[in-house]
Amino acid sequence: MRNARALTMMAFAVILAFVAVIVAARWINAQASGNTNKVAVALLDISLGARISPEMVRMVDWPANALPPGAFNDPKLLDARVTRTSIQHGEPIMESKLAPPGTQGGLSAVVGEGKRAMTVRVNDVVGVAGFALPGNYVDILVNTQDEMTKNASGRDPSISKIVLERILVLAIAQESSRDDTKPKVVNAVTLELTPDQAEKLDLARSVGTLSLVLRNQIEDKPVNTEGATKTSLLDTKVAAQVPAPAPRPVVRHRVVQGPVGPQVDVIKGLERSSQQF
Repeated sequence: MRNARALTMMAFAVILAFVAVIVAARWINAQASGNTNKVAVALLDISLGARISPEMVRMVDWPANALPPGAFNDPKLLDARVTRTSIQHGEPIMESKLAPPGTQGGLSAVVGEGKRAMTVRVNDVVGVAGFALPGNYVDILVNTQDEMTKNASGRDPSISKIVLERILVLAIAQESSRDDTKPKVVNAVTLELTPDQAEKLDLARSVGTLSLVLRNQIEDKPVNTEGATKTSLLDTKVAAQVPAPAPRPVVRHRVVQGPVGPQVDVIKGLERSSQQF
């Protein structure tokens, strides 16, 4: 009897434990499903300036307390939107990475508000050996002739000066992808400029030779330089003007025969005197 009662109690305990496990599992699943939301992520790599289609997006569960700002929970809202930056596979698609609704695809979608895109010709030297990639910042250097110095005699009019600072590289040749870090030697670079900067750049490339100077990504302090000239390059200093010594007085003697004896005129500088012998 005692063994039968013990077995019954053990069986009853096992059943209660099994029920408890099922109830706990259902409660955990209910809590988990209640704390997640659907978020649209990229199904493949989406390049900059591309138009999003439904085939590029899939919905995944995302913790409700860690939703990315500006994330989308409806794939229909992403139809025909254009990307402003590259989006990697599995990365959430956010509003900050998209151009305004109605924007056409292409590089124009990447140009910031109030900015312009301008392309300049470069070579392997001007293009910083291909290290100026989309997303980098560059300074623009021009080598030209200084008209004011050119009119002055005895001075070389050549000058090199940084005319534009912290200019964003939008594209190199026909590529605007910012994911590749491998240097590429191209024949053209497209830059993002304000209208005033675009005018300066257009003038600079017509009056001299342009060079790009690769800049640190996070440095934004302007640097005002006076420009480099041949004089400053060679560190040539004009010799100080030493005043010439005053001329020594000239003494001239003239013998004049007078009635009494010879007369001598002594001239010292501007003074003149006579002596009678």
